[in-house]
Amino acid sequence: MKAAAFDYVRPRDIGEALAVLGGDHAMAKILAGGQSLLPMLNLRLARPTLLVDISRVAALRDIEERDALVRIGAAVTHAELEDRDIPGCAMVRAVAAGIAYRSVRNRGTVGGSLAHADPAADWPLTLAALGATIVVEGKSGRRNLPAADFMVAAFQTRAADNEMIVAVDVPKLSKAARYGYYKFCRKTGEFPEASAAAVFDPELRTARVYVGALSVPPRALDDLAAAIAQKGAAAITDSAIAAAVDPVAGSDPAGRRMHRAAVARALKQVFVS
Repeated sequence: MKAAAFDYVRPRDIGEALAVLGGDHAMAKILAGGQSLLPMLNLRLARPTLLVDISRVAALRDIEERDALVRIGAAVTHAELEDRDIPGCAMVRAVAAGIAYRSVRNRGTVGGSLAHADPAADWPLTLAALGATIVVEGKSGRRNLPAADFMVAAFQTRAADNEMIVAVDVPKLSKAARYGYYKFCRKTGEFPEASAAAVFDPELRTARVYVGALSVPPRALDDLAAAIAQKGAAAITDSAIAAAVDPVAGSDPAGRRMHRAAVARALKQVFVS
């Protein structure tokens, strides 16, 4: 199949893009890397009347290193993050390197992944575990939304139709902090059947543990994370993982076991690697 007819515009800056989004086209859709949107167009699962191509908006392609965080422009590709060694952002680089194939990473963008809001995608899970903030902008100004609750359901986010993601603010990890990320895929390059991300800072005694690739947005395992923050590796037991994962992993026994294993392996990376 081929895409239904649509108009196309390539704005020069964020202001021009927002003006188009807030214009007469009720079915405008932002195009960044196109790795999810273009197949949906060809299958006619998406039928926008206008594509707004932001891939060359310079302000969306910057990576800005600040004292305590890194601001990643929405149109920065996975490959650019894979290739750049940013102090305090080793987890971002590692996750970027494991997304699909290099050809996909060359085009796919951070903002596009977040806006698409596939529950099995890598960035919604990773950025929630890192405590990142999603910066969205509309005609009324900018808003900062926690990555942990940016996705409200599968393929739905808190961004309004006339808003766009412009950046992601990722807090830098301290030198003492450790992270883990694990996903089960049927083959390399596919979306995972189960995934998990964990971050632990022994100096601050803080921890975050998230499970992903659910039918819903990534879920925080707060009780398990709190125990790890206080006790470290001693808090990690099979029963503790099962108690945390099972309530959010659905009713399928095989699925629950796979999600438990993903969490266990992510935590093993934190404390062993």
